[in-house]
Amino acid sequence: MPAPGSNYGYLTADLAGTGGTIKDSNDDFRVTELPAYQPCGEGEHVYLTIEKIGLTTLEAVRRIAAATGVPEREIGYAGMKDAVGVTIQTLSLPRVRPETVTGLQLPGLTVLSAVRHINKLRLGHLKGNRFRVVVRGVCGCHASTIESIMETLRERGVPNWFGYQRYGIQGNSHLIGSAMLRRDWRLAVDRLIGDPAAVADADWQAAILCYQQGDLRGSLDRMPRHCRSERDVLQRLLSRPDNWEKAFAAVDRRLMKLYLSACQSALFDHTVSMRLSELDRLWLGDLAFKHVNGACFAVEDPQAEALRAASLEISPSGPMFGPGMKQPEGKQFQLEQQVLAEAGMTMQDFSPVGGLKLNGERRPMRVPLGEPEWRLAGSDLLLEFSLPRGSYATSVLREFTKNF
Repeated sequence: MPAPGSNYGYLTADLAGTGGTIKDSNDDFRVTELPAYQPCGEGEHVYLTIEKIGLTTLEAVRRIAAATGVPEREIGYAGMKDAVGVTIQTLSLPRVRPETVTGLQLPGLTVLSAVRHINKLRLGHLKGNRFRVVVRGVCGCHASTIESIMETLRERGVPNWFGYQRYGIQGNSHLIGSAMLRRDWRLAVDRLIGDPAAVADADWQAAILCYQQGDLRGSLDRMPRHCRSERDVLQRLLSRPDNWEKAFAAVDRRLMKLYLSACQSALFDHTVSMRLSELDRLWLGDLAFKHVNGACFAVEDPQAEALRAASLEISPSGPMFGPGMKQPEGKQFQLEQQVLAEAGMTMQDFSPVGGLKLNGERRPMRVPLGEPEWRLAGSDLLLEFSLPRGSYATSVLREFTKNF
């Protein structure tokens, strides 16, 4: 399977990059959720709008659960956000009074508002996200080039990459997922423990080297405490060294699902890379994605749909391989079969594994860029834009910097 990012191109490859760095500080990367609906003011759930700084969504949930006594599993959220940056997002809590949580301040987060609503907030209950990003230290770029990049993305759409952040600290989450799908549990464990060259921490590197040399006890003793799954797997291997499947079963099931999803994502990204120059054109046999409601339909006359594609009302879709996924016809079908073949996989590999069901679906290969703005301040470039839910700011930023 190709390494994610190893063959990504740029939609704006004919335009020079700005260079520069992203996320030098939390304030350089600000995200504001765009809700799918507003709380109605009554009901058993309370929607908290929070501002979090330097925390993941799950860590914010843990801190609010500890402060309110509401179990973590009962707290709802519409999207998962990274730790680096400042995020304004909404959580839902049952059985609390708005006045008791309004203005609540905890380390790294503040409750900005609290309004009642009738249902729990769930993943996907989100229109999109608004981003405000500062790129520091841009070099020798002209305003006309920046405007040309922005105009290309506005007119042709943004390639809908998952990108490197999908593939974990060691950049191999997709490879763990592919080993799981093949039921090769020893390979899954090998990839979970990882490669010493992919980590910076000296103890972590030493733990991986011990594992590769067959010293399970030494590996466990040196493995950092935050590597919980790795430590749990090593502990099981110490008691039953040859039972790789049972050892891997120690991994948290939520993490297993992320590995499987990362495998799907890598195959999707590879599909986008192979069609990058024609993301704004429909092919006969495509399954076109309607951006207004997420429905797909078979393209029988590409010319007849050309205006809707040009206006970004519809876009070609790519595969999130799995049971239930609709398959295209024609050139796009052949392309997707080539992607699978290059990964050494078939559709039959995506059957349920370890009791985990893998759902297939279609995903747009490009998305609209909403209300883009930019300005230069010395050697810093300020970018503001909106993207639909499930799309990543890095897909836009890489087109400007061209350094990842």
